[in-house]
Amino acid sequence: MVNVIAVIDIGKTNKKILLFNEAFDVVYRNATRFDEVVDEDGYPCDDIASIENWIQNEIKRIQSEGEYTIKAINFSTHGASLIYLDKNGERITPLYNYLKPLNLDEYHEFYEANGGQEEFSRKTASPAYGMLNTGLQILKLQKEKPEFWNQVDAILHYPQYLSYLFTKKITADFTSVGAHTATWDFDTMQYHQWIQDKNIKLPQPSNGKEAIVTHFNGQEIAVGTGLHDSSASILPILETEKNKEFILLSTGTWIIAMNPFSKETLTQQQLKNNCLCFMTPQKQQIKSSMQFLGKIHEVYLTALSTYFKVDIDTHLHLELNETLCQELVNTNARVFLSEGIDSDFEAHPYLLTNYSNYEAAYYQLVFEISKKVIQGIDLILDENSAIKDIYISGGFNKNLIFIAFLKLLKTDIEIHISDCKNESALGAALMMKSYFKSI
Repeated sequence: MVNVIAVIDIGKTNKKILLFNEAFDVVYRNATRFDEVVDEDGYPCDDIASIENWIQNEIKRIQSEGEYTIKAINFSTHGASLIYLDKNGERITPLYNYLKPLNLDEYHEFYEANGGQEEFSRKTASPAYGMLNTGLQILKLQKEKPEFWNQVDAILHYPQYLSYLFTKKITADFTSVGAHTATWDFDTMQYHQWIQDKNIKLPQPSNGKEAIVTHFNGQEIAVGTGLHDSSASILPILETEKNKEFILLSTGTWIIAMNPFSKETLTQQQLKNNCLCFMTPQKQQIKSSMQFLGKIHEVYLTALSTYFKVDIDTHLHLELNETLCQELVNTNARVFLSEGIDSDFEAHPYLLTNYSNYEAAYYQLVFEISKKVIQGIDLILDENSAIKDIYISGGFNKNLIFIAFLKLLKTDIEIHISDCKNESALGAALMMKSYFKSI
């Protein structure tokens, strides 16, 4: 039998289980999707009960088939998601959707009591994102759902809840509490004082390489505490590029530029321009710029397809037109995106009437996205930073038009394409590598 580390990798859309061998190659992969259900307010949310059953059944099935010996399990999930447990260790609420509306005006007193919204957001490296700040989710439950809140005995971030399914241990990790939660004070590198002031019990985060050895289905397995997926995605490059400083550009629905080498604290100017901090599993800040640019790209692909009456994937077949790239950089026009921070994530098909062909419109869109990405990268560099290496992972790393614009807009950078297809899962697996030998 082949010794493996199993990683449960949970995105908003795809739920995956991957098995890594001792060379950290993927030897097995299974992916599925679940239809959303609704919470008690009728708002769509993940079907956490089905996800729980799927995870445990998948591990049992792999064990029973006997082809692989699972030495360790770890977890990588999207952030901004909490599970509340009662005193019997049972889940109380649904897994609330981080896109659910939250009226920040109702939390004005909270922000004022903690230095005002700007300073509090800077200190916690958490722009006021509403439900994307899990600390605000806690306050919302406390305020609006006392029938649930009065039962709460423990609060877990999503990765730690999946770990809890196997270990029944209450844990936390630095990558989850450091991901725009509004609960962590990046000035003091500990939980913010408001957590204690409000009598909220949160577990102390542990080092991401620590696991809990448990028995599952009659077999001894080391179970990790899990990681936030964006933070996990940078770990494989940190592992392989130990003597090089770099920026990781993680591209998908969100385009996130991450600088794990920044020594400077977050500034108000950075915060106002969609910058924040994540954390590594070892409590090191990762200065980051987070923009919803992949979503804008996605909605305009649909609009372009409809307007020009072409296939949705037409952009994948465009040849690189370097002359057009240079012309658009020289013209420096703004058509599709806002001047500052984007808050409109809908397509506006009337803007396409300016273009006689698909290519011209698409190139303009990607130019504007690329310009925002470069601005985001520049914002997270420390003063006098000498970082030149940019690694691109995710959906845009094969987009030659995007890469060409990046090089034209920032001529001194060296772009590297990450060939890793499962960065977050691999990062979670690497945290467990010592357990290949210890069990």
